[in-house]
Amino acid sequence: MAATGDADETQLQEMEEEAVMENEMDSDEEEGLGIENSDDETDNSSEDEKENEAEIQRLEEQLSINAFDYNCHVDLIKLLRQEGELPRLRKARQKMSELFPLTEGPEIWVEYAQYSIGGMGLPGGIEKVRSIFERALTAVGLHMTKGATVWEAYREFENAILATLERIHTLFRRQLSIPLMDMDGTYAEYEEWSDQGVSDTVSQKYKGALQEMEKSKPYEETLMIAEPPKLAEYQTYIDYEQKEGDPARIQIIFERALSENCLVPDMWAKYTKYLDRQLKIKDLVLSSHDRAVRNCPWTMGLWKNYLLALERHGADHHTISDVFERALNAGFIQATDYVNIWEAYLDYLRRRVDFKSSRELEELRAAFTRSLDYMKQDVEERFSESGDPSCTIMQVWAKIEALHCKNMQKARELWDSIMTKGNAKFANMWLEYYNLERSYGDALHCRKALHRAVQCTSDYPEHVCEVLLTFERVEGSLEDWDAAVQKTETRLNRVNEQRAKVTEKEAHVARQVEEKTEQRRRAKADKKNQKKGQKGSRPGEKRKAEDKDYEDEWGEESEQPPKRHRREGDQGFRGGCGGAEEFMGTESGLFGRRAPPGRRQEPPGTKRGQQVAPATVWKTQEDDPELRKDDCSVFISNLAFTMEDPEKRLKQLFEPCGPVQSVRPVYAAKGFRGYCYVQFEGKASVVEALKMDRQEVEGRPMFVSPCVDKNKNPDFKVFKYNTNLEKHKIFISGLPFSCTKEQLEELCKVHGTIKDIRLVTNRSGKPKGLAYVEFGDEAQASQAVLKLDGTVLQEHTLSVAISNPPRRNTADKPGFSRPMGAMMPRSMVYGSRGKGRTQLSLLPRSLHRQTGSESKAENGTAPKPTGGASGDAGIKAQTKPLSNSDFAKMLFKK
Repeated sequence: MAATGDADETQLQEMEEEAVMENEMDSDEEEGLGIENSDDETDNSSEDEKENEAEIQRLEEQLSINAFDYNCHVDLIKLLRQEGELPRLRKARQKMSELFPLTEGPEIWVEYAQYSIGGMGLPGGIEKVRSIFERALTAVGLHMTKGATVWEAYREFENAILATLERIHTLFRRQLSIPLMDMDGTYAEYEEWSDQGVSDTVSQKYKGALQEMEKSKPYEETLMIAEPPKLAEYQTYIDYEQKEGDPARIQIIFERALSENCLVPDMWAKYTKYLDRQLKIKDLVLSSHDRAVRNCPWTMGLWKNYLLALERHGADHHTISDVFERALNAGFIQATDYVNIWEAYLDYLRRRVDFKSSRELEELRAAFTRSLDYMKQDVEERFSESGDPSCTIMQVWAKIEALHCKNMQKARELWDSIMTKGNAKFANMWLEYYNLERSYGDALHCRKALHRAVQCTSDYPEHVCEVLLTFERVEGSLEDWDAAVQKTETRLNRVNEQRAKVTEKEAHVARQVEEKTEQRRRAKADKKNQKKGQKGSRPGEKRKAEDKDYEDEWGEESEQPPKRHRREGDQGFRGGCGGAEEFMGTESGLFGRRAPPGRRQEPPGTKRGQQVAPATVWKTQEDDPELRKDDCSVFISNLAFTMEDPEKRLKQLFEPCGPVQSVRPVYAAKGFRGYCYVQFEGKASVVEALKMDRQEVEGRPMFVSPCVDKNKNPDFKVFKYNTNLEKHKIFISGLPFSCTKEQLEELCKVHGTIKDIRLVTNRSGKPKGLAYVEFGDEAQASQAVLKLDGTVLQEHTLSVAISNPPRRNTADKPGFSRPMGAMMPRSMVYGSRGKGRTQLSLLPRSLHRQTGSESKAENGTAPKPTGGASGDAGIKAQTKPLSNSDFAKMLFKK
């Protein structure tokens, strides 16, 4: 309800404040009559009075420090009422009402109207009461559950003064035309009261209102049973009313929500936004903004929107300045809030300046100066930070001086001040200054700025060096070019030396960590070997234990699929759009590792020892290489282990790519292992199938890649890991997991042409908060880095850089050294099972050889002799495979 400022509004506000405050404090006092009821808890002893007076003084002192302490206001009013300090009580309530306005409800309006009836004997008194009732109907007459009380009070008043029947008829008709709860009772009352009956027009309007009421009834019932604060229920109701599109009903449901949640800033923000964009009624909009900032003064966004609304509706400069001063004293909770409110006010001052007039321009400059002093003194003193590390206010001031005032000298002074505040190490700050000089300055100062940038920048020195060289290509002489080349080379050499030292230090730390890990692993393995050696067992038990080890090795522990591609979404990925180096699965891993000699892999669901019918014995195309066609096949992985009938499911999935000849799922003892091979009848189908890579299947991204036998093509790689600087591509980290590709495109497209966006996910398809964005050219990517780095998206601070992936294989670097265990493949360091439940080798100890320059013995073969007279016969004898009896002799010999 918009305040009009007349005497009636003042009376309504006073009654409203008293009535609502009494409800909050559960008081029975009647402020309208000036009666103070006694409180059972009041103690008349002098000692209690002294304690209460001391507490009152403490609360008043606390409010003098922080006037927006809501609970402190309530406690003070309770104590003053208890002590019977009526003048001080009235003053305390007045101060609280100035800061925390109370929302008008149906009960307050009815009480106010009844209060005004006492003056109807005065000239024009009856018309005044009627006007109050009409205002009440406008404010709360549409309240679904309580609005009927206002209508009934209005009719009772007209009956009491013996008004004409037509007036009462009109009130009934108006009430029956709007949806209210229990309106059928009002209709019955009208039928009984009216001698002429209910007209068809009234009945038709009543039925329409009744239908609307039935639609809203579920929302009202939900509100009745919901527990406070009912925010979700009110929001659902508001969404429904906004879809219906009746402005009056939307306004009343917002008011109802705010009456119960007046200290919720988001609700005020949504309400004022609706009024700003839809109703646009000046008195209603401005009064609602004023109520919003008085209820939630700590919310900077409400003050900022209030300033914009005042300017939008043509408020005078004095009013807007007063509101801004109130905002500065509101007590924001973050230093950045003060920066934002100053920016809003300075924007307003800039828009009102006619740069041909010196008076308004000087006022703007004085405001900029005052804002900087305010940040340095008030904000830094309170928060220990300025809230504006990038000096955005000074940047705007410098642009205004350069663009509108043609005063580059002042702009340069401001930028010198910006750089002295810790911004000289950032490339984006120097490039902002350079762009300003490029647009409004001269080549001399551009060159000077770029030379300083090359010298000072520490985050992206390569980029500023390129900008300097590009500038000299366009503007400079040969001497300027030589000086720029010499300066950039010197700077980059120094930067590379520093980076090399850091890299060496990090590599040293990594080696130390790996060595400690390897030592712990060896100590643990030795301890297990000692425990196993201490346990005596009979030969039969030894054979049984080995069978169990074989079962674990080729059964339960072989659930992991063969090492496959290292994809962009896998753990550890960090690089450009080119992707990581991938390792292809082969047909040799079709059904896991090959079983040991004498053991046959059984199909899933077959019990141990159960005879398998010849028709159900697994017969794979691996047994018949002529049937295998790698060039017509694709390798599928990262599928869900719980997939039912994977052969049928994948055949249906890939049939659109072309005729499917066979689908070969891979099983283990527990069931499906999550990968398989799909063979088509023609090679053309493979191309279509590869396009399905990363398609989501049962909640996981499916990996599709060519089927290549690595035994025949050991050097085959689909992807090469890109280790070059990708200047047209940016890497973004710190993204919220809820960020979509569309949201990221909306954020980045303002900085250039987007060619590709890829959100990095893990194997299960869940986002990792990383992304790569490819722009049309290097300049656009560089501009995006400068603008986006450090920005906040959904309360997450983004880190943005040019894509510069590190080397994946550090062993290729010159001079690199690391422990032998770290350079060996995982299977060589930890065995074929990795870090499983046991790390014992199944190779007899007598066959273990010390690593050295000699050739290593393969399993079952002896090393080749380095010399001697044994000749070829000796070589043949040593390379002869060992039998099971030979193994047994070595195992049991003492």
